[in-house]
Amino acid sequence: MTTIDVNGTTLGIESFGADDAPLVLLAGGTTMLSWPDALCERLAAGGRHVVRYDLRDSGESTTADPQAPAYTLRDLAADAAALAGALGDGPAHLAGSGVGGMVAQVAVLDHPSAFSALTLAGTRAVAPGPADDDLPDHDQAAMGRLFARPMPDWADREAVAEFAAEGAKVLGDDPVAAYESAARVWDRTPGTTPEVQMANQLGMVFSRLDCTPRWRERLPGIGIPTLVVHGRRNRFFPVGNGEAIAREIPGARLLVLAEAATAIPEAAVGEVAEAMLGLG
Repeated sequence: MTTIDVNGTTLGIESFGADDAPLVLLAGGTTMLSWPDALCERLAAGGRHVVRYDLRDSGESTTADPQAPAYTLRDLAADAAALAGALGDGPAHLAGSGVGGMVAQVAVLDHPSAFSALTLAGTRAVAPGPADDDLPDHDQAAMGRLFARPMPDWADREAVAEFAAEGAKVLGDDPVAAYESAARVWDRTPGTTPEVQMANQLGMVFSRLDCTPRWRERLPGIGIPTLVVHGRRNRFFPVGNGEAIAREIPGARLLVLAEAATAIPEAAVGEVAEAMLGLG
């Protein structure tokens, strides 16, 4: 792992594969660990230079004020384009997971020359908040259980990891994988203040960002090969959100993972890697 400076901010990155191979840039949601190690390794074995990175206010990237971010979704999109340019000689395959998928959509729309392919995993085409009338919103029963839980002691690594594991059970994800990931995120978080830990563990910064203007209506303008990956059991962004994105981006391929929820499970890594490599 290392860092790189773009757009006046420092971004934490981790690389897999040869530096001179075609670049696959993975935008986390919000930390880079949203993308499984095994998937990064499979893509690298397929002849790609894989770089996953932390969004601002998470991981090794610049942390300013998670309660009042002084940047917008379009700034995060510009970060992705600048990072792709700094790391590669040609346009990159950009992939975004969860809120990172929102960043990826805007990045490709605002900076089309920077990217050659797009993968969107477990995301939707509108900003945090109420969904459009034709899009399925969060599963309200699951959200009620998820947000009824008391916050952990953010200075306690074990408590934070257990909190993540409990949330994974509610969402239908693997609690063991969630526990391990949360512990790794905790280890990489610069400080144990509640605001900073919540920004890293829960993506709280993103909910406070300026996400205007809307970008859903611009999706038909995406002209690069696109893969939309979505878990059939996703309760946070139900699968209809992925289906809508795939309908609205010309020629997009929809890959629905029958046994997946919000995260890409170990059992699906090979299928997702193959589909991503197939975009070129």
